[in-house]
Amino acid sequence: MNMQSNAASESVTDRQTMAQTIAAPNQPFLWSVRKELWENRYIYVAPMAAGAVALFGFLVNLFRLPHEVRAAMGLDPAKLHETIIAPYEIAAALILASTLVSAVYYCLESLYGERRDRSILFWKSLPVSDLTTVLSKAAIPYAVLPALGCVIVFFTQLVMLMLESAVLLGSGQSLAMLWGQVAPWQNMLDLLYHMLTAHVLWWAPFYAWLMLVSAWSRRAPFLWAVLPALAVGAVEKITFHTSHFFGWLRYRFEGSSIPDSGMTSNISMLPLPNLFKFLSMPGLWGGLILSAAFLWLAVELRRYRDPI
Repeated sequence: MNMQSNAASESVTDRQTMAQTIAAPNQPFLWSVRKELWENRYIYVAPMAAGAVALFGFLVNLFRLPHEVRAAMGLDPAKLHETIIAPYEIAAALILASTLVSAVYYCLESLYGERRDRSILFWKSLPVSDLTTVLSKAAIPYAVLPALGCVIVFFTQLVMLMLESAVLLGSGQSLAMLWGQVAPWQNMLDLLYHMLTAHVLWWAPFYAWLMLVSAWSRRAPFLWAVLPALAVGAVEKITFHTSHFFGWLRYRFEGSSIPDSGMTSNISMLPLPNLFKFLSMPGLWGGLILSAAFLWLAVELRRYRDPI
């Protein structure tokens, strides 16, 4: 009971602070984003926890690292590269997976949760428009989580590099190969570019659709987000014996058919010269238009939907 009362008091305090300060700096959008971070701490806790798990696994592996590097020295360069780079790629993949799961969960709960706990009545009493509220919520999967994921990946890999360097130096091995293969700043730029193109711009329709469903559904938003897509694909398959809709979903989610997209699990992802080629893709702009339509519908639904 004490924990519940403390959580409730913290929530009330956060809302009161929001109400008192939102008009002072005349920045309702930024304060709305801060409010989302106050209320949904898993947004930054989940990627940090994933980074901690990756570091723990890397620490366990450090005991075998000098032996593995010596064994790989006599093999081909590709094997040595895999031995050195693989832990960094796994750590990055784990952190990015946690940001993706957090983004999906957040989008489904963003507008549904405030109607479920009836806090929407309080937030609507503030001088913040529905458009500002929806855009501030959309900023979490579109900006906050990708940036946060990149920062956590960078510092996680930097700590791993320092620890590995210390272990290799202690075992009398050279650091030339390690520092030649691992470049944290370059990895950071490549990862940031990948997150911007693949996770933000290319997957924008998915996030917007989840937020639209969150604004509309009265219960089980996950089912309402998934079942219509399955129904459309099934009807198309039964009626026309085609799978264009499922093919489009796969194309949109995987990005494997995008020419020179580089959307792979490697740390070095998209080279910068391909940016203009990526931005010239009709599928990108069609997805962004669809995302804008979904978000506009979410704004309209929030304006007129009642608490659950």
